[in-house]
Amino acid sequence: MMFVWSKLSAAKWEDAWEERFRGPLQTGLAISRLPGGKTIRVEVYCERRIDAGKIQKEFGGQIRELKNQNWAAKAAESLKPVVIRDTLIIAHTDEAAAEQRKARPDRIVLCIPGEMAFGTGDHATTSTCLRILSDYAAVKRRTGEPWSIIDLGCGTGILGIAAAKFGAQKVAGFDFDPAAVRVSNRNAKQNGTRLKFTEDDVTTWQPDQQYDVVAANIFYDVLTLSFPRIAAAAKPGGMVVVSGILHTQAAGTIAAGKKAGLKFGAPIRKGKWVTAVGWRK
Repeated sequence: MMFVWSKLSAAKWEDAWEERFRGPLQTGLAISRLPGGKTIRVEVYCERRIDAGKIQKEFGGQIRELKNQNWAAKAAESLKPVVIRDTLIIAHTDEAAAEQRKARPDRIVLCIPGEMAFGTGDHATTSTCLRILSDYAAVKRRTGEPWSIIDLGCGTGILGIAAAKFGAQKVAGFDFDPAAVRVSNRNAKQNGTRLKFTEDDVTTWQPDQQYDVVAANIFYDVLTLSFPRIAAAAKPGGMVVVSGILHTQAAGTIAAGKKAGLKFGAPIRKGKWVTAVGWRK
């Protein structure tokens, strides 16, 4: 059984709704634009009525009950495979993954279903992080250098699983949400890796080792609060990839990263979202 909260809103608030609900509490946010273009319908799918009720209490709107369907899986069936460079394809069902493996044996194919955790490769933040990792891994393959990565706020585990398939020798990752950790570990196993994701909170976490790559595709306010820990987890000269940032938040987020000792290149913008690549000095 599922519950969906819905509300009509002015289209100008679309960014704010997407920022508010891009997270693991809900199975998914759906925003549809009504005829005329000035109004949107915002819908959030929840496993528990109490979660939908919390949203209604804060924002008003309506709740309806959906019975006897796996809405995350149903949504996944309609998603097209995500193609990352010429190396990776992300499918969202076992059937779609099998088709892609048969059609493109030269590509890495992952199956990442729609889940209660964020990260199926479709969102601009995730796909940009994956392209950055693909390019980084290609350089490491040419030089023959080993590399390591930690994913802070792993969601579905997609970045860590992809990194393992790209050739990373050491992959770690954690998430604050225990449901996301379960999803990540299930995805890791189903995609043929032996990764072990754990539960932790990046705002209080203390890194006990350093990595060549630190990835953090999480909310900008968590990023700004956690940058000292994020920077400390990177080796000197190591790469830090941060995303989950609306373009209106980019300047402040990058400034916080610089204060923590990171040097950034030009941010990468895809639509309303920004990904920034930094290096530890």
